[in-house]
Amino acid sequence: MKTLLGKITATAMAIPLAIGLMSATAQAEKIRIALAETPSDELAAFFVALDRAKANGLDYEWTAFSDEELAIQAVLSGQMDIGFGTPYAAMQRSKAPLRIIFQLSKLKFFPVTTTKYSKLEDLDGEPILLHSRGGGTDSIANVIEDRVGMKFGERSYVPGSSNRVAALLGGRADATIIDLSNKNKLMRSDAASNFNVLEMFDVEASDEALFGNLTWIQENEEQVGIFVSALASVWKDMHEDPTIIRRETDPDGPIGQLPKEILDELDGFYSDAVEGGLYDPNGGGRKAAQADMEWYSAAGQLDGDASTLNIEDFWYLKPLDAAMN
Repeated sequence: MKTLLGKITATAMAIPLAIGLMSATAQAEKIRIALAETPSDELAAFFVALDRAKANGLDYEWTAFSDEELAIQAVLSGQMDIGFGTPYAAMQRSKAPLRIIFQLSKLKFFPVTTTKYSKLEDLDGEPILLHSRGGGTDSIANVIEDRVGMKFGERSYVPGSSNRVAALLGGRADATIIDLSNKNKLMRSDAASNFNVLEMFDVEASDEALFGNLTWIQENEEQVGIFVSALASVWKDMHEDPTIIRRETDPDGPIGQLPKEILDELDGFYSDAVEGGLYDPNGGGRKAAQADMEWYSAAGQLDGDASTLNIEDFWYLKPLDAAMN
């Protein structure tokens, strides 16, 4: 669910790429939101939720970072209040009490290869293209290795499923893991016969979630409640009618300024996503938290057996519980 903005040198890792800024009013202190990508079709539902939250009094600004790691670091440093990502390793190892408040999307990703491979076992020792080190596709690769009993060869990282599809089409990669939307686009294209979607086990764990420092969340309970309630209402409405996203997208907002060909596909994108189970209409909650404990423990991003982990050490459920009542 990420888009490549360009490579960032190690010395610039702490510097955000400020791609956009939005605010409601100048009177109240803004919630500072760290996106892990630039606005895209996959963020259209999120921006609809922001518009609903703004109508209910939320004051906010957003900054787009080039990847999830930078968004996590921005929240850890206090530069941002709310971030995109699944920072389980950071939660467990840092002294900052980070907590997830809403599951944005599930890890609905698919191994896609050229026709030289027909099953996951064929990728033993073979190079694979992933999104980012320590991210969702990296965790999927770890769990595949564990469950299948094999080991990938060299792992290379290119953020953005669409960019990894381009690498496949350009002959620069033979195997990758991509999201539901790009998998569907590729396999509906004229080039579909050149690729295989390998059979994959089902995953309910979080790909993207919203998180923040627990102290900040509790000190800003009212604003966080408005935000989470808006998200919950959009995720629920989207499951009843996926076209709500296109119809509520602000033509003057960051999504409305995307190319017409992308906007024309919003209905199809969200219909496919809802049908494919990408979004939980209940915002994840305890079900997602438990799935995350199991998944990220197996993926090596959480220390300890999932049965020994307490979901309240990683999730703060009060705002979502209130939104669902």
